[in-house]
Formats: sequence, structure tokens, C-alpha cells
Amino acid sequence: MGNDISFPRQQARTQRFTVGAPRTFAVSADGGRVFFLRPATATSRANGLWELNTATGVERLLADPAALLTDPEDLPAEEKARRERTRESGAGIVGYALSRDAKVASFALSGRLFVVDLLNGEARELPTGGGVVDPRVDPTGERVAYVSRGTLRVVELSSGEDFAVAEPDGEDVTFGLAEFIAAEEMSRYRGYWWEPDGKRLIAARVNNSPVQRWYIADPANPGTAATEIAYPAAGTANATVSLHVVSLDATFVPVLLEFDYLNDVHWSSGGAPLITTQTRDQRTRRIHALAPDTGAVTEIAVETDPVWLEVTDGAPAWTPDGRLVRIVGSGDEYALQVGDDVLTSGLQVRRVLDIADDSVLVAASAEDPTQTHVYSVGARTERLSTEDGVHSALRGGDTVVLISSTLDRFGAKVTVGDHEIESYAETPVLKAAPRMLTLGERSIRAALLLPSGHVPGTKLPVLMDPYGGPHAQRVMSAQNVFLASQWLADQGFAVVVADGRGTPGRGLAWERAIAYDFAGATLEDQVDALQAAAAVEPDLDLTRVAIRGWSYGGYLSALAVLRRPDVFHAGIAGAPVTDWRLYDTHYTERYLGHPDDKPEVYDSNSLIADADKLSRPLMIIHGLADDNVVAAHTLRLSNALLAAGRPHTVLPLSGVTHMTPQEQVAENLLLLQVDFLKQALA
Repeated sequence: MGNDISFPRQQARTQRFTVGAPRTFAVSADGGRVFFLRPATATSRANGLWELNTATGVERLLADPAALLTDPEDLPAEEKARRERTRESGAGIVGYALSRDAKVASFALSGRLFVVDLLNGEARELPTGGGVVDPRVDPTGERVAYVSRGTLRVVELSSGEDFAVAEPDGEDVTFGLAEFIAAEEMSRYRGYWWEPDGKRLIAARVNNSPVQRWYIADPANPGTAATEIAYPAAGTANATVSLHVVSLDATFVPVLLEFDYLNDVHWSSGGAPLITTQTRDQRTRRIHALAPDTGAVTEIAVETDPVWLEVTDGAPAWTPDGRLVRIVGSGDEYALQVGDDVLTSGLQVRRVLDIADDSVLVAASAEDPTQTHVYSVGARTERLSTEDGVHSALRGGDTVVLISSTLDRFGAKVTVGDHEIESYAETPVLKAAPRMLTLGERSIRAALLLPSGHVPGTKLPVLMDPYGGPHAQRVMSAQNVFLASQWLADQGFAVVVADGRGTPGRGLAWERAIAYDFAGATLEDQVDALQAAAAVEPDLDLTRVAIRGWSYGGYLSALAVLRRPDVFHAGIAGAPVTDWRLYDTHYTERYLGHPDDKPEVYDSNSLIADADKLSRPLMIIHGLADDNVVAAHTLRLSNALLAAGRPHTVLPLSGVTHMTPQEQVAENLLLLQVDFLKQALA
């Protein structure tokens, strides 16, 4: 079997080479044990819960789904929705929670609740009514909270008593779950938080009744009823979210705070519970301290920006000794601030990874945005990761788990001191060989991939392979991110991957250059990167240029062939946004403003009115079950193209969501795209 067939099959079967890789790490407070998820064997696909003894280097399987389940997994609808938001394609145990002393862990399997004694390795099921979502053991290890059918429930481990602490008071109300916008756009996937002593919780009440209803049908199965979803499109109402302090006897204390967006809640022994909120225009962020007994709040920090404020990962939070940790704008940098002191300079801080009294671990980029390193910031700043690449970490006591990806090595290397946690991930049949470039006047970071064995002097058609939009990065110093691009190059293309304005890691001004101007800035940067790459590599044939992408990349691909046919000769638009009025509130309004205030911005950045400009081959691909970028985007553009008499190709994917996880679908999509591109550029 040739590589042109085997790589797509391999990538699809392994879910982009993630199956078998260790993931989801946690460290005991004393640093003596590291917990992680990985299949029980190299041939299994379902993740089990493992423990590494950091003193001996011995790994132990604590919970194996094959031993705990006799029937195939049957996920509750809420869990399926949660996994779609988190882009979770794994099986078995996909998340877990630890008690503070790391003696008990909780997790869900097939909508059932399990706990494992982390000292003796015994796992057991706790009887429930089913439908278990997001179980979290309390910090003391005495009880587990979980959500079932919108009700927040608690199980006492000693007695097995299972009781509701917050029940919905309306048909569209849930307790303890993150609303769509929080999970899709803020990376907040939870809706309740334990008190450090395990006696109370802060629970989010979500009322979806104000949100408009859309309906996603399955045209391939006309006897199946359409699925109703609450989708807050730009300019329309969001879900109403409120917070309540809930005791184990179901006593409620309403939190006396109204807000547009709830970013996060932090409840630790370092201080009062922190509640971080945003205004709808995302130009103001407020951090409040909560008095749990009364529900009263005190504003302890307010941040404003004339453009927008990013939701930060890992902060705001308290240090153990009660200082507030934030990621703040400092000039053109995202900086770490602890208390009143800004502690970093010359870094773009991306995430807070761990907080101790004497230091804070952060992931940050310096002068090279394609690399992310781990820094310990305290009395002095020390870089802990040494290899060029993309790194993250977590810490417990003096133990640091370092997760490192590099350009010259497949997969992430996970090290704990001298021990490396083994990965069962399948090794790709090819190795990517990206040539990392800095292009043009704006120093656009890009990667160029040529066919393996390319003979210099042989002209190659060019394939631009971007995401290209805000809040995501494609050009990173990591081998895995370029595997599919390398396979495409091996089919006879010069592949260029470029990160233009709006992408993270290069500061506030770079990110905000796209404000109100998706169509101008991001497309212009792809054009500039292409032309600059051709100046560096003369084998690029600029008379044969195609572009492909998914989601924002799909929007950018359709935009390119519609508005710059002088540059782009064919396009593949996967799950494209074509009318920004159909995309969600938090993402779209952050960048384009409210459509009622700036209708002209929405008009100039959407694609429907450009349909009559199409003069190049365009393939549009869309999953009909997509509840993020709904298929209406593609159908409206296709209708407009038809009305304008513009030939185009539409590939509808029945039953496929935004993730396209199905093995045959994922494999054949790559093959069909190559066939289309070769014909279009012939």
C-alpha cells in the first residue's frame, strides 16, 4: 500500500495520532505521584487511569474501562454535547478529578459514576440514576458531585447516599453545566466549583429560554426528527447565567452579581472565591471576591480596553498566601502580574500553569512565536524547557511534569525527572520536514513543505494550508502539526502554512490588527506570505496556486478565490463561515462588533454578496450535523452561487459534526481534496 493511501488511513484511524498518547496529567501535592490517561495496552483505544511513582519510576494501571464496562459505551446527550465543545474524540476515561490528598479519583464511563482508591488501586461504581456528566470528587475526598439531566447531585462515598442539591426550576434551566458560549469560546467547560472543605459548591444556573432555537436535520434519514439547539448567533440573546452558593442540604445563597459573560470561578484556600466576568462588548473585565455566606461581592480589579480583552487561561487566581495572579496587558505584551507587581518582561505569557507561594509556572513565547516555553517566575525568571519547541508543564511539590514537542521528533515527550512516560501512539509512516520561514515586511511566520525527494529546479503548484484566523496558531515548532501538510506536499505540491495577523503569541497589536477587518487583514497576509515564499523558493509556481482550510480556514479559502482570483486559482472551503451573522455572539462580536451597531462590517466581511465574483474552481465541504458552524453557511453560499450561475462543488457529509471524527470520512476527505486540486490546477 502506497503512502498516498496509507497515511490518510493511518491518520484517520489514530484520530490524528492521538490514540495511545499519554494525556490529562495531574500531580499529587507532595509530588510523589503523577496521574495520567492512556490506554491499558498498545492495541487498546479506550483510555484508562494510570499512576506513576516519581521515586521508583513504576507505572500502575488504576482503572481499565475494559474491566469496568461489559457493554459498549452509551454516552448521555449532555456528554456528547460537552465532547463536541471540547473537541474530545477519545474513548474510555476522558477526564477525572482528584481529592486534595490524591487518595480518591472520580470519573464517568458511559454515563455511570466511578471512583478509585488511589492507594490500593480499587475502582468501584457508585449507583446513580445514570446520565452522569462531569463528576468531581470534593477536595476532602468524602463525596462526589456530578450533573445528570441538568440537576447537580452529590454522592456520599461512605454511605452511597445520592441526593440533589440544585434542581432545574424550568424546562430550559440547568445547574452545574457550562453554557454553549462558555464551552465553545471561553474554554470554560464546567459549571460548578467545590469549596475547599467540601461543604458547599458554587453552581452556575443556566437558563437557555432567551436563546433562539435552530434545528439541525439529518436529510439522509428523513424519518428522524430534527434536533433542536439553542444557538446564540451574533446580535441575538445569550443564555442567562447566574451563580448560587449551594450547601449539601440544598440551601441556596444567590450570588448578588449580574453580568453578561461569566469567564471563570476560582475557589481555593488562598482567599475568597473569585468570580471573573466580561461585558458583552468584551472591553471590560471585572474580578470580584465573593462572601459565600451572604452572596455579596466586592470588586477587587477592573480591566478595560478600547478593542477587546482576552479570556486568560489559568488566571485570575490566588497564590496560597493570598496574592492575586493575573495575565495583563503591559505595553504590547501579555505579562504576568502577582499582587501589584508585573513580573515578566520580554515574554508573551499564554497560560498560567501552576501557582505556588514562591513562584508561578507559565507557558510563554519570547522572540519566536512558533515556540512556547515553560518559565518559573518568582524572585527571578528561569526557563525550564531547554529544547526548541512547544512545551507545557504542571507541578506538584518539587515535581515538574514537562510535556515537550519538537520539530525533529514525532509526538509529545513527557518527562518526570529522569523518567519518560511511554506513549502507545502509532508512529506516522512519514516525517514532516517543514522549512520555517519569516516572510515579508510584517515578518509573517510560515512553514514551507516540499515533496520528499524534490529535485530543485522542478516547478511545483502551490497549496496554501492555513487556519489564518484569530485565537489559533498553525505554525509551531512541533512535528505533528505538519504531518497532513507534508502528505499533501508529497502528492506534488509546495505547501505553505502561514500565520498572519490575529494569531496568538505576537502581542496585543498583532492580534488586534484584525478588528472589524477579517476579510482584509487575514487575506492580505496570506497573499503576502505566498509572494514572499516564492521569492525565497523559486520552485513555487505562482500560476498554479490553491488554498484549503477548515472552519475559519474554510472561510479564508472561499474568500481567497472570490476576492483574489488573480492570486488563487482553486479553493477548498471546509465548514466555512460565510455569513458572520450566523456565527456565535462571543467570538463574532469580539472581532466585528455588534451587528446592529456595525452592519456594514458584517456585510464587508461576509461572502454571500460575493457569489457572482466566483471565477475559480471551489469545493465546499460541510458536515450536516455541525452545531458550531451550521450547514446553513454552506447552503446559503451555494444558493447564491447557483443564482449567479457560478459552477462549484458541494460535498455534504451526512451525520458529520465540526470534528469529522469518522474514520472513513476523514480518510476519504483527504483523498478527494487532492483529486480536486490536481484537476483544478491542471
